[in-house]
Amino acid sequence: MPGAVFLEGDLVELRTVDESDVEFLHQLVNDPRVRRGIAAVDPVTHAQEREWVDSRVDGDDIDFVICDDGDPVGTIGLKPPNITTGASEVGYIVAPDDWDNGYATDALRTICGYAFEERRLHKVYANAYETNPASCRVLENVGFEKEGVHRDRGFVGGEHVDVLRYGLLAHEWQHTADESGRETDRDSWI
Repeated sequence: MPGAVFLEGDLVELRTVDESDVEFLHQLVNDPRVRRGIAAVDPVTHAQEREWVDSRVDGDDIDFVICDDGDPVGTIGLKPPNITTGASEVGYIVAPDDWDNGYATDALRTICGYAFEERRLHKVYANAYETNPASCRVLENVGFEKEGVHRDRGFVGGEHVDVLRYGLLAHEWQHTADESGRETDRDSWI
């Protein structure tokens, strides 16, 4: 079972990355359906995945295993924020057998709450390949705005493709959280 529960969403819990996650993560990152969505072309060995998990101890990234009732279904993480701008990149992967269950949307919503309410970040942003419309929908469902297009920046399936840039600002998150009826930490202080 993955590490301790750090954050809880409506559908998922975000757990710390643990040694017991290596096999799941190794299978996930090498799945052809996942690799196509993130344009990964190099195989990742079990030893490389173990090394990545071990590096979480000293790394500045914030990474979680997305779980449904303790069972791993994906990963999500934040890169170290830019200390000047207060912006951090988010990335996520859900196992193909668990697609279309709302896990990515709930995990993204949960980590954004953490980023804005606990880490006091100003912006969370993400990149999505134009060939991955499901990821674009996840971002838009959470309130991210399409900010731009990096033309032919990606290479997927033997073709150059556009990479779409999405962003969500802290004040937009508050507006989104208020509209959805989700209680935020700020609401509970009143």
